[in-house]
Amino acid sequence: MNFIAIFSIALNALAINKMRSALTMLGIIIGVAAVITMVAVGSGAQERVQEQIKSLGSNIMLVFPGSQTAGGVRMGAQTGQNLTEEDALAIAREIPEVQVAAANNRSAAQIVYGNTNWNTSIFGVHNDYLEARDWPLAAGRLFEAAEMAGSGKVAIIGQTVMRQLFGDSAQPGEVLDQSIRIRKVPVTIIGVLEKKGQNSFGQDQDDVAMVPLSTLRNRISGQSAGRLKRIGSISVKVREGMSMKSAEENIKELLRARLKVQAGADDPFTVRNLTEILAAQEASSRVLTYLLAAVASVSLLVGGIGIMNIMLVSVTERTREIGLRMAVGARGSDILKQFLVEATTLALCGGFLGVILGVGAAYLVGNLAGWNTHLQFSAIVLAIGFSAVIGIFFGFYPARKAASLQPIEALRYE
Repeated sequence: MNFIAIFSIALNALAINKMRSALTMLGIIIGVAAVITMVAVGSGAQERVQEQIKSLGSNIMLVFPGSQTAGGVRMGAQTGQNLTEEDALAIAREIPEVQVAAANNRSAAQIVYGNTNWNTSIFGVHNDYLEARDWPLAAGRLFEAAEMAGSGKVAIIGQTVMRQLFGDSAQPGEVLDQSIRIRKVPVTIIGVLEKKGQNSFGQDQDDVAMVPLSTLRNRISGQSAGRLKRIGSISVKVREGMSMKSAEENIKELLRARLKVQAGADDPFTVRNLTEILAAQEASSRVLTYLLAAVASVSLLVGGIGIMNIMLVSVTERTREIGLRMAVGARGSDILKQFLVEATTLALCGGFLGVILGVGAAYLVGNLAGWNTHLQFSAIVLAIGFSAVIGIFFGFYPARKAASLQPIEALRYE
């Protein structure tokens, strides 16, 4: 008996009990849909973490000052003022793993343009800060050496600030050379940053304005002369292929020597390896994806058991039919193939319907719940393939039982 004839007989047998066939497929449909949806949610979480790593910049770590003690009272983290621009230069100069070490200060201020204003973060930086963060310009230019040395009244703004001051329709190239005021200090926009989006803490990275470090220190913040070289943090970018852990240890050793830290004393600074932190988050998201897929796969196994159960019932109901076919010449292998085709057809039909349901569920989760989802073609193929394997695996025992029936005993079955 050829395959087309076997397939036709199998379809006719399934069509006789449409409701039972549909209910049998339901377990596979739910299982496949659950696998696709859960994998889409998990993959979306992984993509989100990867986007955050990319937005931070590759191989980056931050150095912050430690806490300050006043009158025996220890203040909060980063309240100390013990890091200087010279420390950043020393890190870049003396540690071979470091590509760039960018000193920077941060403040908050009101920016005014015409009749509009916006409160945002003001960063005092050098050009190497943008290199450390892998943050290119959408339009304009970087700071010139004279502007960085002489407290130039220039600024580079993020796209959120651009939209708030100049309107949603503003384009980066259109706002160049416009004059804005930062704490009553007039500055000229010389550049607009590329869009970065939110960081891992949900903060808008594009809500920022950058000025030369000396400009923030001398004109905007008005720091005293005794603190002219103090900085808020150092952004360190490690060279590609170099060990982040080795660079971190070398930075700590260098700063302890420069700050004259006694042996056994706590470090008066903090080094945060952001890439390592987010990589751990990505690994956690990957494990979550596998866990969700494994849990959802249980539904497929349950669906397979349902197929085996129904096929055993079908073998019992059709015992006389099997005996009659064997009596007129059908071989055991033909009966085996027929029931295997029936089981596999049930599983595959359920798999295809489950794909449609899973894609729709992933779309709804992404749009209604606001979660990141990412449909993977490999997950769809794997789910369908797994459903076919389940059909064959769980259908083999009933098919084997049907093929092993003796024609005379089958014809006598009541």
